[in-house]
Amino acid sequence: QVRLVESGGGSVQAGGSLELSCGKSEYTRYTQHCLAWFRQPPGKEREAVATSGSDGSTTYADSVKGRFTISQDIPKNTLFLQMNSLQPEDTAMYYCAADFQCAGWGEAYFTYWGQGTQVTVSS
Repeated sequence: QVRLVESGGGSVQAGGSLELSCGKSEYTRYTQHCLAWFRQPPGKEREAVATSGSDGSTTYADSVKGRFTISQDIPKNTLFLQMNSLQPEDTAMYYCAADFQCAGWGEAYFTYWGQGTQVTVSS
């Protein structure tokens, strides 16, 4: 069982920055995971933002490339999402997700989910 808890959301003006964190705890033998950030804008479906594999590989949605950076602190079991140059269209509930491998891009490929943290960007 893997438990994920997000933090760091909030309200910011366009052009600003936020850093999200996701603490990962588990009750089985320590396992490295594929970790990801998803977001769900108001009235829209949840979409992948970025993934971080246990091998250090990363992938990003085209809409956030060059603005967002995903990273892991593996000893501290923490995932980060540094978000720069935020725009109103980045407004969404942001979720942390995990699975045992990076098998795909969509939410169907991730088993474990956090409760989400809200990010609101005003113009």
